Parts: sequence; C-alpha cells; structure tokens
Amino acid sequence: MIQSITNVLLPYIIGSIGGLLFSFFHIPLAWILGPMTILIIWRSIFVTGKQLYQPLIIKNGSFIILGISFGLAFTKETFLIVGPYLVPFLITVISLILISILNGFLISKLVKIDINTSIFASIPGGLSEMVAASQSLHANTSLVTIFQTVRLLTVVLFVPFTIQHLFQPQLDVQSFDALQGQSSFLSYSWFVLAGIVGWLLNKKVPAAFVIGPLLTTSIVNILGISLPSIHDFFLILAQLTIGIGLGLMITFEDLKLGGKYCGYYFLTSILLIIASFGFGYLFSLVTDLDIATAILSLAPGGLVEMVLTASVIDANPAIVSSLQFIRLLFIIGFVPSILKYWLNNSSLEEKTLSK
Repeated sequence: MIQSITNVLLPYIIGSIGGLLFSFFHIPLAWILGPMTILIIWRSIFVTGKQLYQPLIIKNGSFIILGISFGLAFTKETFLIVGPYLVPFLITVISLILISILNGFLISKLVKIDINTSIFASIPGGLSEMVAASQSLHANTSLVTIFQTVRLLTVVLFVPFTIQHLFQPQLDVQSFDALQGQSSFLSYSWFVLAGIVGWLLNKKVPAAFVIGPLLTTSIVNILGISLPSIHDFFLILAQLTIGIGLGLMITFEDLKLGGKYCGYYFLTSILLIIASFGFGYLFSLVTDLDIATAILSLAPGGLVEMVLTASVIDANPAIVSSLQFIRLLFIIGFVPSILKYWLNNSSLEEKTLSK
C-alpha cells in the first residue's frame, strides 16, 4: 500500500521540480514540458516505467479542469466581436489544417511512421488535446507528444519574437482580462456538471474530457449564468498532471526513434508558420482587421502566448483571444472526429484492396 502511494506521489515531486526549473528560466509551457522532461530523464537513469504510474482518474480530472478553463473564456460578447470575421476566418483555418494534414501524409510516406501518428503530430491543435484524440485511433501517442512538442516550441518561440520585431511595441496598452462575476458556492456545481458531460461523452467523442467540459462551460457562460474563476493553483496542478502523464508515457526508445524524424516536423512547423503569416495578410485584406491582429489570430500557437503578444503591440487582444479560442474549439471539436472517420475508412479500403 505504502509502495503504491509512493509510486503515485514520486512523479509529482519529480515533476514539480521540473516545472519550477522551467518556470524559473521562463521556458514556454513550463508546467507541462518541465515535468515531462525531468521524468523522462529520471526514468532513463534511475527507474523503469513500471515503477511509477498515474491513476487514470487524476489524469482525466486534469483534462476536465483545462476544458472548463477554456470554456470560461467564451462569452456572449465573443460572438458579437468575431461575428463579421467568422466565415473568412474559418476558411483560412481549414486551409491551414489541410496543409498540416498534407504535411503529415507526405512525412508518413518518406519515413517509417504510420499515417495516423504523422497526421496527429502535424495538426496545429493543443498538445494535450491532440495526444488525447490520437489515442482513439491507436496512433503512437509517444511520438505524437514528441512531434507536437517540437511544433509547439517552434511556434511559441518563433511567432511572438517575429511579430514583436515586425510591429512597433506599444508602451501604454490596456490589458485584456476576462471578468468573472461574483459567484456563489453553488455555482461550482456547474463544473461538476461539466465533468459529468465529459465522462458521458467518453468513448464517443475524441478528447471527451476536454471537449465535454469546454462546451458545457461555454454554453452556461453564454447563457449569462455567473461562474467562478479557476484558481491558478488548480490550473498549474492540471498542467503538472498532464506533463507527468506525458513523461510516464514516453520511453527512451521512442525518443531515439523520434530524434531521427524531429527535423521533418520542425521544417513543416516553419512552413505552417509562414503559411499562417500569408493567410493572416490575406485575412487582413478581406476584413477591416489590422495585419498584426489578423496574423496573431491565425498563428498556430497557444492562445495565452498569442494574446500576450497582442497586448504589447498595436493589435486587438480581444479579437485575438476570441478567434484563437474558436480555432482551438474547431480543431479539437471537429477535426479529430473527421480524421477518425476518414482514416478508418482509408484503412478499411486498404484492407479490402489487399484481399
């Protein structure tokens, strides 16, 4: 019993050290990449993967917390702000997704990686969301994690740096914060409902423990029901848990295999960034958005990083936040299901032709 508890707590102790180190050095996604990195190093030196483990209920609970936090950012005002830009925005988002799928397909033909893994590794969605969705198609989640990390780091490090040098930073810019109203203790029951919806959608919808709470919280928020904000401690704990899960999932053999092919996904990430800049320019031409806001709204990076970048240049953080959220919602809400249908049909056709 004591040994079992130790095997669960030890990853959190090790992972917390990694998160603190990455935070100290201001590395992006510190509380996901930090625990993941230090656990991989720890396991490769000291212990085997079987000695440390993470209960599934804790992992799913973390996905629920992040899904709720995404949903809290979506309000009635979001529709009013982004309404005029929605159609051209979705067209450009779909175009970028198709480019990503094509990149993943081409890489799978060049190297020894199955098409399911390669495509989910190339889609510009959230790291944890793509990993969760890839599990339903029996892709190699370890490789998806490695290649998605390469893509995320490339985007998060490259896009803000480039944007801030292309556009003049503003010295006096108002910050964009989502205001939550005063909420009673009973309002937390909506979060319980969100978790239940995620549980009910499990095995029916990819990344259900993210999508279910996200959609539930969004709907409740749009209806004008006052919801409490989630304390930073729980958001960090959720990211820490996901980072630990990824660190326990990845093996040293996966890293060696992934190391051979990371260059391909780095190059496709650069191509995707260049494409997003080009589509951002076109988006600014067909709407009244300035080019900085248009580019940041389409950039395949994290919502938080893009909004923070918008807050220090001559861009509109509210629009960037809303459109980035819709991009994420579209990708994790529809793309995995469409890919699952397409890839399953493709595999059935291949089996039929081979007979």
